[in-house]
Amino acid sequence: MLANQTVESLRRMKLTGMAEAFLAQGQDPGCRELSFEERFGLLVDQESTYREDRRLKRLLRGAHLKTQACVEDIDYSHSRGLDRAVMASLSSCQWVRDHRNVLVTGPTGVGKTFICCALGNLACRNGFGSRYYRLPRLFTDLGIARGDGSYPSFMRKLAKSDVLILDDWGLGPLTAIESRELLEVLEDRCQTRSTVVASQVPVEKWYELMPDSTVADAVMDRLVHNAHKIALRGESMRKIANTGVEKGGEA
Repeated sequence: MLANQTVESLRRMKLTGMAEAFLAQGQDPGCRELSFEERFGLLVDQESTYREDRRLKRLLRGAHLKTQACVEDIDYSHSRGLDRAVMASLSSCQWVRDHRNVLVTGPTGVGKTFICCALGNLACRNGFGSRYYRLPRLFTDLGIARGDGSYPSFMRKLAKSDVLILDDWGLGPLTAIESRELLEVLEDRCQTRSTVVASQVPVEKWYELMPDSTVADAVMDRLVHNAHKIALRGESMRKIANTGVEKGGEA
């Protein structure tokens, strides 16, 4: 009875992990040989682990990553200009703490989205908030926010995200309105947050995507300055994978 009351009290105090650990200790005869300090330490450890797991799940859910990618699963076996040392450096997440951007470019299918989502996943695992957007979808949502009056709060959410991932950058030329909206997003994040971009267009040609040279200068200054650049090359990873499957079938 006393144990049940203790568990209920812990749950009321939102110490769910500790409550579950307390129940587990009651069913484990080996725990009776432990001192009070040892048992209490195990309870605290379990509560800490429980809270960290919940936070990670919340961050990953809020990131809306296109693919559940991890840096540990990045394929280095195919030559595509991906430097293992660079990825090892990024894996420390110091670029997030330093508010530096990461720009990933290369032809279609070489794994740009996977790498960007892997970096977003990594940021979440290190306690940072991430948010994935295809750039066309971001412009659509910005337009909707302007129409329904939620634009200020939407912009604040974007500004607060530790890592903002913009995929499909440069699928086509940007309009004057899109360029200005993009500048507003980047201005709120400049030197305070990190932005990750995936594009088929080389960085040196991004300037040409915007009609207003003044706005283009401002966008490029806030995005490219002090950024890590990853330029991928080679054949589509999907094509290579399909070729491997076909060869395997023939064998």
